[in-house]
Amino acid sequence: MADPKQIEDKGAAAPDELAGSEAPLLEHLVELRKRLIYSAITIVVLMAFCFIFASTIYDWLLIPYKRAVPNASLIFTAPQELFFTYLNVALFGAIFLGFPIIASQIYMFVAPGLYKHERKAFIPYLVATPVFFVAGAALVYLVVLPMALHFFAGMQTDDIQMLTSVSEYLGLAMLLILAFGICFQLPVVLTLLAQIDLVHVDMLKKGRRYAIVAILIFAAFITPPDPISQLGLALPMYLLYELSIISVRLVERRRAASLAAQEAELSGSSSE
Repeated sequence: MADPKQIEDKGAAAPDELAGSEAPLLEHLVELRKRLIYSAITIVVLMAFCFIFASTIYDWLLIPYKRAVPNASLIFTAPQELFFTYLNVALFGAIFLGFPIIASQIYMFVAPGLYKHERKAFIPYLVATPVFFVAGAALVYLVVLPMALHFFAGMQTDDIQMLTSVSEYLGLAMLLILAFGICFQLPVVLTLLAQIDLVHVDMLKKGRRYAIVAILIFAAFITPPDPISQLGLALPMYLLYELSIISVRLVERRRAASLAAQEAELSGSSSE
């Protein structure tokens, strides 16, 4: 078996990819400002585009409500409420469509400080990020939101009818969709941290109990005060945490196999 010192010496002999790339704090702040400006421009442009189709997005967001409460209708109680609702709908559409671009801006900000193999590890997650985001949004749209609306509508009586404000319903729907989409990034983030050796399987297993408590607290904070929405977020997040453990384990096995191959290569070269 190759001497570990030989592997260390080999790594030390290779030039540091990041040598000379260090930048003062001011340059980092300038770069951060540039990425924030690009992200803001993306949101503003997409918001203007989505405002043109605000009524279409509104109808799309209204489908779960119509399915859960067929005979009910939405109301607005202030003259300007519907206009500002369309503005919020346009902002929601801009965030939803612009999420991959914002993720790429984050990558371009951190990429100069990563080694080459770390940058290669980062790129696949730029693809996985919007996929998980859409998966979280779909779970809300198809399952969680209709169940929550059925629960709320079931509380009606002959004397007490549900008259829902358009801004309140759409605020609830958009909040849940964005919250689930962001929370579904958990396996992407943890696996990426494992790629750069900041997270390990044992760490995640030992922290499982604390993660469950944190997930329950977060779900109670971010969702409306009803058990369906809270469990609808907490349960998928816990399953995603377990999926993250499996994914991190695969990353560690792949890393161990790569190190074994390097040791075999060094052992063969030293025997010659």
